[in-house]
Amino acid sequence: MVELHGRAMSRLDLARRTGSLAAFAGVRLVTLGDGVERGVRVLEFRTGTGLAFDVLVDRAMDIGACEHRGRAVGWQSPTGFRHPGLHETEGEGGLGFLRSFSGLLVTCGLDHVGFNAEEPAPHYHYGPRASVKHTIHGRVGTVPARLGGYGERWDGDRCTLWCEGTVRQSAVFGEDLHLHRRIEADVGTDEIRILDRVVNHGFYDTPHMLLYHLNVGYPVLDEGSRFLAPVADVVMASHAGEGYRRQGVGYRAMPGPRDGFTEQVWEHDLAADADGRVPYAVVNDALGFGLAVEVVKAQLPCFTEWQHFQAGAYALGIEPGTNHVPGHAFARERGELAMLKHGEERRYDLTLRVLDGAGAVAAAERRISAVGGQPEEDYPEPSGVFADLR
Repeated sequence: MVELHGRAMSRLDLARRTGSLAAFAGVRLVTLGDGVERGVRVLEFRTGTGLAFDVLVDRAMDIGACEHRGRAVGWQSPTGFRHPGLHETEGEGGLGFLRSFSGLLVTCGLDHVGFNAEEPAPHYHYGPRASVKHTIHGRVGTVPARLGGYGERWDGDRCTLWCEGTVRQSAVFGEDLHLHRRIEADVGTDEIRILDRVVNHGFYDTPHMLLYHLNVGYPVLDEGSRFLAPVADVVMASHAGEGYRRQGVGYRAMPGPRDGFTEQVWEHDLAADADGRVPYAVVNDALGFGLAVEVVKAQLPCFTEWQHFQAGAYALGIEPGTNHVPGHAFARERGELAMLKHGEERRYDLTLRVLDGAGAVAAAERRISAVGGQPEEDYPEPSGVFADLR
């Protein structure tokens, strides 16, 4: 049954009340037409509960704008959802990524995440390419997808909105990695499911790293908002040491926007439940509003908290990933860098759920607390112990 407007309805019940499901829910393909976003294809999802989000087909099928009953969930930066044809991957010494960085979901990878890096490349067997230079967070996020399909699918009295496509990150004498992405949302729910496969279509053994840069903004993020997670260990903080308390911002309670804020990056080791799932959330208790996320620990063993509380670009990143924050060279040295052979693949499953109301926030907190607690101290001493990912 579909839960809408306080009642459970069958497919027949809905059909009797409207000539088209599109009256209150559905998926629509549009093309943006102005400014730096001109030409970007977008799939607009509406589930009928007030949840609406945009899948950016021409930007790796990432999720751009996201709102619930008129309240924003996802972060939007000043860059807008820039057309990939305007993007300079190698620009500004590899920091060009920051001129296209915006949205609820920005996928980072597929062969590199983290800061700029250079790695030896004997695996590509091409003398002039003795090494590969990686820009910040890799290349995939600005690659257009080949759209495989979208629409509504009924299974009895359940209706699922869906889209799928393939994003190819490929080069001659280089990687040929394909991201096969499917996004689903059931009518009458506040949930988004992301189902990804990364496959090596090439015939070189190829490095693979992946990070889901999930970014929440105002009003989920505001002064007093809380980060909730089963934090088994605070592994590192980029600002630890003499500057640990300098900005007066710990890992758990969020401030309002600041002038001159310097980003802070934390890595936490999060506990999983008996089924291997890791739940966490950002909640605004004053509004009874939030975003909860669940991932599979075996797929995405690492977690980064990115605090960017600068006025005008106010954001909190809650980022599951395949590798530790120190990045590419660190993973290679520790034997933790995945090398995919031809045809080998990795699967990733994420669930995002908007928390609407104090009851939903409380239920999410109980779910997280049942898996594990978190340090009550806002500035826990980082352990420096990075789990072995081999």
